[in-house]
Amino acid sequence: MVNTTFNRAAPQTQLFPVPAFTDNYIWLLSRAGHAVVVDPGESAPVEAHLAQQHLTLDAILLTHHHGDHVGGALALQKNTGARVYGPATESLPVCDQRLREGDAVVLENLDLHLEVLDIPGHTAGHIAYFGPFNQGKHLLFCGDTLFSAGCGRLFEGTPAQMLDSLGKLRALPLDTLVCCGHEYTLANLRWALQVEPGNAVLHQRWASAQEQRAKGLPTLPSTIGAELDINPFFRTQQDSVSRAAAAHIGQRLDSTLAVFTELREWKNNFK
Repeated sequence: MVNTTFNRAAPQTQLFPVPAFTDNYIWLLSRAGHAVVVDPGESAPVEAHLAQQHLTLDAILLTHHHGDHVGGALALQKNTGARVYGPATESLPVCDQRLREGDAVVLENLDLHLEVLDIPGHTAGHIAYFGPFNQGKHLLFCGDTLFSAGCGRLFEGTPAQMLDSLGKLRALPLDTLVCCGHEYTLANLRWALQVEPGNAVLHQRWASAQEQRAKGLPTLPSTIGAELDINPFFRTQQDSVSRAAAAHIGQRLDSTLAVFTELREWKNNFK
């Protein structure tokens, strides 16, 4: 578990990836004794962290309806009284305030103002939360839409929807901390190296991620800037990526959407 802090003068906002299940992260932000959690697939690890750190849970943020992201929300609400926020159009076990793009979540105790983005693709109503975090940096909770060196499978959406959603995230500030829902980085990097074997930054990230995991450390959060250098799904307009996708399928790909669609299919079947 890591503790990412940036502001040493004012009360610090701390960011923790709380491990859950096999490879999930439940993201927890805390400040001055208050906390918010994102996508609590189970309640026990969150409750243990709250008790250990003597924190009051103010809010629960949900990005999409999958059980490994919402399974602990009801128990946490019952045990803490925290307010639950979630996507407007998805079926959730509990939700006090439904959100869509243009809405915001304001948590004064944590000095957070998070904008809501609609990012369908992985699920039909998937949302993300984005906002400033300590000394001018930014924070993104993107659920299962964006991963380090990867993106989510298309369970309910279309390639065009996912490409548009990733375009929104790609345009965020380069310093934005990317808080993904799973520790998929090594598997994604293995595939990304097949797409761009000549990408030196990608090789460096592969080495550093292996070292992090060998020490039992998370590879997350990433940043938008880092993903622009290593993530094939962010790099569909790069010649090296489009050529690799075309070579893999054995035919010309005449649009960014076609490149993205082939990349997603390639990743789906990559072992």
